Amino acid sequence: MQGNAGASGLVAGKQALVTGGTSGIGLAIATGLAREGADVTLLVRSREHGDAAVRRIQSMVPSGRVALLDGDLADLASVRRAGAAFVQTHPKLDLMVNCAGVFLPARTVTKDGIETTFATNYLGHFVLTNQVLDALKRGAPSRIVTVASRYGGTKVDFDDPMFERRKFTTWGAVGQTKLAEVLFTQQLAERLEGTGVVANAIHPGLVAHTNLLNQTPGFIRWITNLFGGTPEKGADTALWLLTAPENATRTGGLWSSRKPLKTPGQGSDPEARRRLWELSERLAGSPAATPTPG
Repeated sequence: MQGNAGASGLVAGKQALVTGGTSGIGLAIATGLAREGADVTLLVRSREHGDAAVRRIQSMVPSGRVALLDGDLADLASVRRAGAAFVQTHPKLDLMVNCAGVFLPARTVTKDGIETTFATNYLGHFVLTNQVLDALKRGAPSRIVTVASRYGGTKVDFDDPMFERRKFTTWGAVGQTKLAEVLFTQQLAERLEGTGVVANAIHPGLVAHTNLLNQTPGFIRWITNLFGGTPEKGADTALWLLTAPENATRTGGLWSSRKPLKTPGQGSDPEARRRLWELSERLAGSPAATPTPG
């Protein structure tokens, strides 16, 4: 981190739920929250990787309190089970971090018939966030941070979001999900107005030597590892948004290096946000948009 984002101690004893927390930026965020005294739960698809992450965090933060929650973001039934299990044991949630992601070289679909990049990077987080939304409201003031990215001229193709007709490319699929994460954050912030729950997205910049890079072409991996920063640097803005007192009411923004970024194109279009939300509800089915009572 650049400085001590949690110097206020405001997250001590708070409940945090983190996806993608077994490596890279997610692990750095989880470690930072544990260091500041939060009780951290990691959503994990692999218990082996989850146990390794717990050991890694506790090696750096011996007093860190870290638990595991089984769930696969690419499997909507699994996401719903995870969300329901979490709220049964955590009536209140203070901090949520949506960080998990994939860079897949070819188009595949999940058992739900969703293109896997879209399902993992975006739709699973849409469902999970809605599953725990009542807990976040009960924990208010609470904060949601989604690790997105600058998305350039990318658009969400509402006519073919699953790449059923157009040619699949890794960057096209990932770029669409990064924009979707920004649109989701904006719409969520609007829907949560007045609840005490804020939602923001971040662009972490290039981050070197992460497991995510193993799925990218060799040249891209080489460039990123050469010029990218550390996971801790990539996690800094997220930790600042999650812990700094001045961010208690900031919501609906895309941030990088602790500064707001512009959201051009569809990112400035309220209609695109609305259409994405409606598409997400259709793809997920009605339970995805209904928070689970807890």
